Amino acid sequence: MKLRDRMGASGALQIVLTDKDGNIKLDHLTENLVVDTGLAYIAGRMVDASASVMSHMAVGTGSTAAADTDTALNTELARAALSTTTVVTTNVANDAVEYVGTFGAGVATGALVEAGLLNAGSGGVMMTRTVFGVVTKAADDILTITWRVTIA
Repeated sequence: MKLRDRMGASGALQIVLTDKDGNIKLDHLTENLVVDTGLAYIAGRMVDASASVMSHMAVGTGSTAAADTDTALNTELARAALSTTTVVTTNVANDAVEYVGTFGAGVATGALVEAGLLNAGSGGVMMTRTVFGVVTKAADDILTITWRVTIA
């Protein structure tokens, strides 16, 4: 039996793109995939609190569909340290974690179609990956992604 069949983790992310004046150009909500390495990471944290926490978000230009076996983005363009990480209540328990990452002006400029959560500034373990419709980030734009991972 695969780990995916024994443990439930799901996620969704909100992608907000604003211009230099703070005007919202795009506000999009999409589901994501908690990949096999992410499920193993979550299970491992139950017995090893010293493991590196999820600390970075990456965006890229690779449009290959997300798969359980993904260990990295297809074509990573930029990676940023998370702005915040918060345990949140979704139903009756503290059963989710919300991660926020921001890509400021001049960072991750281009036609973005994928994102992931990782536990390092380079390399590391990828917990989640998603592919979405093209988000065109201009040089002056600010991209903020709020990612929620729920354990069920």
